Amino acid sequence: MEGVAMLRQLIGQIQELWELYGSPPYHHHQDQRWCFLNLGETSVYDGYCSLIVGGGRSSNLKMVEAVKSPPAKKSRRDRATREKMPTTSSSGEMEQQIWKELPEDLFEAVIARLPIATFFRFQSVCRKWNSLLSSKSFSQHCEEIPQAHPWFYTITHENVNSGAMYDPSLKKWHHPKIPSLPAKVIILPVASAGGLVCFLDIGHRNFYVCNPLTQSFRELPARSVRVWFRVAVGMTLNGNSTSSGYKIMWLGCNGEHEVYDSERNCWTRPGSMPSNIRLPLCLNFKSQAVSVGGTLYVMRSDPDGIISYNMATRVWKEFAIPPPPHLTDYTLAESKGQIMLVGLLSKNAATCVCIWELQKMTLLWKEVDRMPNIWCLEFYGKHVRMTCLGNKGLLMLSLRSRKMNRLVTYDVSSREWRKVPGCMLPRGRKRQWIACGTAFHPCVTAVA
Repeated sequence: MEGVAMLRQLIGQIQELWELYGSPPYHHHQDQRWCFLNLGETSVYDGYCSLIVGGGRSSNLKMVEAVKSPPAKKSRRDRATREKMPTTSSSGEMEQQIWKELPEDLFEAVIARLPIATFFRFQSVCRKWNSLLSSKSFSQHCEEIPQAHPWFYTITHENVNSGAMYDPSLKKWHHPKIPSLPAKVIILPVASAGGLVCFLDIGHRNFYVCNPLTQSFRELPARSVRVWFRVAVGMTLNGNSTSSGYKIMWLGCNGEHEVYDSERNCWTRPGSMPSNIRLPLCLNFKSQAVSVGGTLYVMRSDPDGIISYNMATRVWKEFAIPPPPHLTDYTLAESKGQIMLVGLLSKNAATCVCIWELQKMTLLWKEVDRMPNIWCLEFYGKHVRMTCLGNKGLLMLSLRSRKMNRLVTYDVSSREWRKVPGCMLPRGRKRQWIACGTAFHPCVTAVA
């Protein structure tokens, strides 16, 4: 009985302390209504109070309901802050009313920063999200975001009527279907700008422009000059995006050329080739045209060099720049406004992929990098052919021989080489050979 009296006295003192200071010293679980008193234990844990009673005596007592502390009065500022803070439901989800009040510009800014791959799925969420692709404000948010690594649109040998897109960030191949492109004609990707890809049929008759992500499509009007031979094709933007329009130029070996303006939707002949440029041009068709700003650069041979054309000023220039010795399958590239050169350097039985940079002062090629030696050993003694599929800072190289088919990407800025997984068609069993392709910066708001 003496122990019970002491216990009652302690409980009374604890209740007085609670009433005096407003809350118990431990309140980890405030939803707990009971305080278990277990004699013989020496800790206070998770809202359960354990008291030590001297004399070595240990016994269990019934549960005593804890006295609830009175609610503390909150200031007006705290109440206002609590009302503005987002609240969660019992399931942990944000209340729907909070999301309804999210500012529209903030919502579009968040969506514009999502990974490109998510735009393949987000259109089916609701009509509002689907309508973002045609929103001018959403397009402005997309223009403010720095361009990520380009994707690659390629054509395979066994499936020339449909393309395959490669996303280097996810290392994944996509197989889009563009129903507007002619089904019975071989259509080749020849240039790109602002998220759009320019196609030319294998007969060099008709041009098409398409956004592979959104299927935005345009067939260009017929040209005033009928061309039955191969041509070099370049594409530039009038501004920072396709909303300002774009231009496409084709150039033949005899110097004939035309420029298409999307704003006027017509082809024009800006004039004849200046007399200081030697004809015929002997264009290097393995190398796609490179665009830097509003200027196109095309490789020629005999004499070896580069021809440039400024879309705005309509000025032609020619630079006599011989390629490095022992070089084959070389092509122009571009990175941050710098002209680059990619090619196969073959000497004796050894073959290696090398990267050069054009020195602006001397107009000479300076080697800046080459493929790792352990990769080049695979080419030793083999007749290797190379195709460069992109020229926008990230290159995709198709390396093939009689018994080899390799795809490699090269980041010009970080000088990083990476192997690309083989392209396989859906339900396919073998890797496809890449015939040709081009790099393009994926943009969901680009309109053809």
